[in-house]
Amino acid sequence: MRLSRLKRLLMLLAAVIFITGIVAGWQTRRVDDSALKNAGKGTEWLTYGHSYSEQRYSTLKQIDTTNVRRLGLGWSFEVGEGGGPQEATPLFANGVLYGITNWSITFAVDARTRKEIWRYDPQVVHGNVRLCCGVISRGIALYEGKVIVPVVDGRLVALDAATGKVLWSVVTIPKENSQNYSLTMAPRVMKGKVLIGNAGAEFAPYRGYLAAFDVNNGKELWRFYTVPGDPSKPFENKAMEAAAKTWSGEWWKYGGGGSMWDGMAYDPDAGLVYVGIGNGLPWPQEIRQGKASPLLDNLYITSILAIDIDTGRLKWHYQCTPGDEWDYDAIQHLMLADIRINGRNRKVIMQVNKNGYFYVLDRITGEFISGEPVAPVSWATGLDPKTGRPKINPDAYYSSERGVTVAPLQAHNTAQMAFNPATGLVYVPIAAAGTFSFTATANFQIVPGVQTLGLRGPGEPGRTPPMSVPQAYGPVRPGQRGILSAWDPATQKERWFAPVGGQSGGGALSTAGNLVFQVTPQGRLMAYTADKGEKLLDFATGQIAGMGPPMTYLLDGKQYIALMGGIGVPPGPGALAPPFAPVEPTAAAQRGLAPAPAPPLSAVVRPRLYVYTLDAAQR
Repeated sequence: MRLSRLKRLLMLLAAVIFITGIVAGWQTRRVDDSALKNAGKGTEWLTYGHSYSEQRYSTLKQIDTTNVRRLGLGWSFEVGEGGGPQEATPLFANGVLYGITNWSITFAVDARTRKEIWRYDPQVVHGNVRLCCGVISRGIALYEGKVIVPVVDGRLVALDAATGKVLWSVVTIPKENSQNYSLTMAPRVMKGKVLIGNAGAEFAPYRGYLAAFDVNNGKELWRFYTVPGDPSKPFENKAMEAAAKTWSGEWWKYGGGGSMWDGMAYDPDAGLVYVGIGNGLPWPQEIRQGKASPLLDNLYITSILAIDIDTGRLKWHYQCTPGDEWDYDAIQHLMLADIRINGRNRKVIMQVNKNGYFYVLDRITGEFISGEPVAPVSWATGLDPKTGRPKINPDAYYSSERGVTVAPLQAHNTAQMAFNPATGLVYVPIAAAGTFSFTATANFQIVPGVQTLGLRGPGEPGRTPPMSVPQAYGPVRPGQRGILSAWDPATQKERWFAPVGGQSGGGALSTAGNLVFQVTPQGRLMAYTADKGEKLLDFATGQIAGMGPPMTYLLDGKQYIALMGGIGVPPGPGALAPPFAPVEPTAAAQRGLAPAPAPPLSAVVRPRLYVYTLDAAQR
């Protein structure tokens, strides 16, 4: 009898503790390696792309094709004053939503009460940070009771997830030329290591790298440079020694470039982390390496790298645009999947690149499997079917004596894509058309604090060089520019497309409810059937720009869709760095990211976190 009574009392106590924990929003489990490895099967959103594979696919299906029209705004939360786009994906764990906004201000919100739990402002000195394309942060990371915050000025900070208290803070960038480096990408945590790359390859001198830090104390564990340094000094590793053979001239005086600011994925079984690398510096080959130099590949710019998570050593690389001089970064979303191709089960990594190609590679070996254009391409005439090396159109090269107009401007940039294993399709926002003109400046010089792209500007004196316009090939969708494309990576064919979207801003999410959600750069939330592309939902969020990608989570048995959006008040001093070179196009303008004219303060809608659910009764 006593044993039975004791058993009942223990059960009652356990129930009380469980219910109290739910009501209080307590953390009931750890976000550790096991949780992150299995995050794709869960009902929360624990890391930037939902899982290590970065598929942005959720098994949730409470919201489906039969009821998605009943979706409405449940609540919203003002995240800050703004000053730039919202490019971060909110994270959700244990009843709490975590997010980061402009100037790296980070916050935690109780998803039940809709009240802020804590807010962390790293107090970035606005005039001390130089940024290409706005005051942006793409995300944070969660791990074992910590929130890992990349501060735009180069600090990496760990906060207590419950209180927002600083646990440790380290400076990740070089002391020399520190203002040329910034952190805008979302960090990821793998095997107790925080991995982060850096932006800044528009400001010379700059040399890119990926670094790993101990999640418990911020100690640097390893660093992999993306381009070789001064060849008169010892190389850091064999990879840098090999890369140096693909450079010429005195590139190291400019740093070489090779920044990282978006794509990353991880295969825990293979022990490999994958990163995408940005452009060389300066952009034109004749400046970067000298007029008399041959056209070399310049490893590892514009490449996809596979790096051993434990040692930081390069396992393999694939260069998308050898010797790039058209700003075709390979930093875009990297996605892992297991796909059956030509009768074989393949472990693949996929990317839709700025240069216009959809790439499918073997993620274990780096073997090229396939690549096809998703938009008109004129800088190349095709890819070698065995190696994947592009057949660069000789008419696409330019110099200070000859310009060129090439396609695409950028087919895909930071608009996040999604994968649905049931349909086998990748849903990617792209620019279906677009060109840009390049001519190297004849009077290049490094000006501290000024973007040093190396392009001729409209005010540059002297004779205007003639322009070449190479012929393009690839899919043409008459009248279409920004679209959402449903692409079959196994066959390299487009199944359907929806005529709304763009290559930067917003993004996609797919779910087991046979749905694809899309946030457009213009502030609309859309939903389509994942298999056929039938539009089921289209409504305004209340913002018209500065949109981030959507995510989904389950709380108390109810599914929610969440996103951030809005630019808010005009940027403060230093938001886009000191004045740009007067004769040279800015990187932001070239990438289609030039800031819009500031609206009157009376018309400003501050950036917000928006949370949607079925039959919402907004509070």
